[in-house]
Amino acid sequence: MSTTPLTASLIDLAARGQLPLHQHMDHATIAWISDHRPDLPPATWPALRPQSKELLAHGGLPTRWWADPRLYTSLHGVRHAMRTAALAAVLAEANDLCDADAATATLAAAVHDCQRRNDQDDRGHGARAAIWLAANADTVWGHFGLAATPRRIVQAATAVRLHDVPYEAFTADDKSDHARAERITDVVKAADALDRYRLPKLKWWPDSRYVREPAFEQLRGAFDLVLVSERAYLAGASGTAAVRYALAEKGLV
Repeated sequence: MSTTPLTASLIDLAARGQLPLHQHMDHATIAWISDHRPDLPPATWPALRPQSKELLAHGGLPTRWWADPRLYTSLHGVRHAMRTAALAAVLAEANDLCDADAATATLAAAVHDCQRRNDQDDRGHGARAAIWLAANADTVWGHFGLAATPRRIVQAATAVRLHDVPYEAFTADDKSDHARAERITDVVKAADALDRYRLPKLKWWPDSRYVREPAFEQLRGAFDLVLVSERAYLAGASGTAAVRYALAEKGLV
């Protein structure tokens, strides 16, 4: 018989190796995250271009886009999606991406985890999300006020497919695909990694060794996006409102 209390926090469950399939933030875990603030330089956020701010304003994605609606409010749900999209927009500025590439990276980041089946490793969720994105391209691009084009669909789907594949595990086909959408894929992978401060183990937090992004270390201010938005959510704000509040505080919307 399990002795794990029903109210155990994510930080306690992670320490025991007992994290459930569906993981939801709690007060004890966000307090632990706050107590483990990294020694970070003062955060500086670039001014986002008007197009990126407009895209982020559409970041509250429909629950029906998630393969499992239980994940909409989980660690891989809408709050993670919105923060990852914002971080992709910031990285697009840092890399001087053109408007079209910046929009593609931001959109891909927003939907990269929507076809997850659980909050654990769930291998292949990137490939499932890429297939879903291609099949629902008009709906997704339309949600963001954009027109889908074949090239952008391929680039976004490639970034989504490869976001959960480590660079060192790339096959020959992965490398070929990556070459067709290199800058967009690298931005999405780095943005996803920067939001890992929400996870209940320090060894799972952002690590520049696993990304290809020169600006990665300068954007560790992503810690505060997690802290502010997760606190707002636990205080009663909706997931969408919580992240928008955090983005507004940082001048990103």
